[in-house]
Amino acid sequence: MRSIPAQERRARLGLRHGLAAEARATGPAEAAGAVVVLHATDPATVFLSAMARMADPGVAAVERTLYDDRALVRMLGMRRTMFVAPRDLAPVIQASSTRAIAAAERRRLVRRLEGAGVADDAARWLAAVEESALAALAARGQATAAELSADEPLLRTSVLMAEGKPYSARQNVSTWVLTLLAADGRIVRARPRGSWISSQYRWAPLGDWLPEGLGDLPREAAQDELARRWLARFGPGTLGDLRWWTGWTAVHCRAALARIGAVEVDLDGAPGLVLADDLDPVPAPEPWAALLPALDPTPMGWTGREWFLGPHAAALFDRSGNVGPTVWWDGRIVGGWGQRPDGEVTVRLLEDVGADARTAVAAATERMTRSLAGVRVTPRFRTPMERELAA
Repeated sequence: MRSIPAQERRARLGLRHGLAAEARATGPAEAAGAVVVLHATDPATVFLSAMARMADPGVAAVERTLYDDRALVRMLGMRRTMFVAPRDLAPVIQASSTRAIAAAERRRLVRRLEGAGVADDAARWLAAVEESALAALAARGQATAAELSADEPLLRTSVLMAEGKPYSARQNVSTWVLTLLAADGRIVRARPRGSWISSQYRWAPLGDWLPEGLGDLPREAAQDELARRWLARFGPGTLGDLRWWTGWTAVHCRAALARIGAVEVDLDGAPGLVLADDLDPVPAPEPWAALLPALDPTPMGWTGREWFLGPHAAALFDRSGNVGPTVWWDGRIVGGWGQRPDGEVTVRLLEDVGADARTAVAAATERMTRSLAGVRVTPRFRTPMERELAA
């Protein structure tokens, strides 16, 4: 059995994720493909993750790829999480993951509407509101939720959430309806209203954004392709890693791995998996340093992180498993970073990495400072070290 020690896993990470200097991407779409997809729960993560992997980083290049070239698509995907995916992968994510999520979300919303007494036949009411919202969106071309709610007043229907609790509040159905339409592949998030860190998106009909649509791939074929892409970029990994990353059941993960012919390898005494044509040794790149943003896809790509994280989880992850801003040296997390109120990027190393590493981290800090260009970013999920450094 092929043995792949942690050192080689870190070499693969640096090269395949576009973090080593010699492996950086020529543009945002290539940067996204290096890690399969970019996490998009925080809008800033999309830009900072892409730019960390680009030879010539710039906000304008990412915006152009997202909103003009439309080579990247923002969509709900694995684990019911927002991602930005390369255009060719969007149908795979839709069929492998989003389609099932959309069906579950529809059932949940219908129950919520029925419980709130919105309509006797909540499913029919919801379908009618969806069609009306689609017609309003088609007339406008692109629109915000507020603009569509002005055109279709039923989108302003409010539902009392957490009734009887101190934090109960009424919420309009517009967000739920539009999110469901997007999960069904009928509309798509377009350019935001504000800057690149804004989360208030305009919506557009999917056909105007992606004329070829999302297709109708069989679920098994789509799961096979997504598992193959994950292993090609994150392999070797474990069944548990793939199950966590996709949000699929163990049955679905095992079936996909069997169909694509994944082979077992030894990971320092533990079982791992790689693609059958990925057994050759990978030479180490030149040592590299990087500052990665909160929720970056590299540290979020595995659930077993000890081989690159070491003892630093408590400082750099929140209690739900969300990673904050991290400092990397040659395939390992060695510290964290944050932004002070004046926007200054500040770094804290959690171990002695030596003079060469400190010099490289200083250069990576300057690179991050240029990427932020004076914009202050506060992660949605805050971690102990990030809070300290941002104070």
